[in-house]
Amino acid sequence: QVELVESGGGLVQPGGSLRLSCAASGSILSINVMGWYRQAPGKQRELVADISRGGSTRYAESVKGRFTISGDNADGTVYLQMSSLKPEDTAVYYCRSAGIWGEDSFDPKEYWGKGTLVTVSI
Repeated sequence: QVELVESGGGLVQPGGSLRLSCAASGSILSINVMGWYRQAPGKQRELVADISRGGSTRYAESVKGRFTISGDNADGTVYLQMSSLKPEDTAVYYCRSAGIWGEDSFDPKEYWGKGTLVTVSI
């Protein structure tokens, strides 16, 4: 069983910065993809950014140039550095993992964290 725990959310003024962290616990050798999604009130959950085991990244158009994803899929950690935050970035941010390699096993399921709230407001 794998658990993802996020941290780093909070209240920030427009133009400010926050860094989100996510750590996966369990018997993990490597993870194929780790990433961040967000869900604003009344909206569907959407991809913010993700990173593959090989280091490839992808970003939502709305955050390109402002957010940076990083991490170590071998350690099961992923970070999201958010800068130049806007009120429309307000949402619950969720960590996701997919494709977990153990020492002698592969779990193709996706796992989600419980989410951390980011509020961008004066």
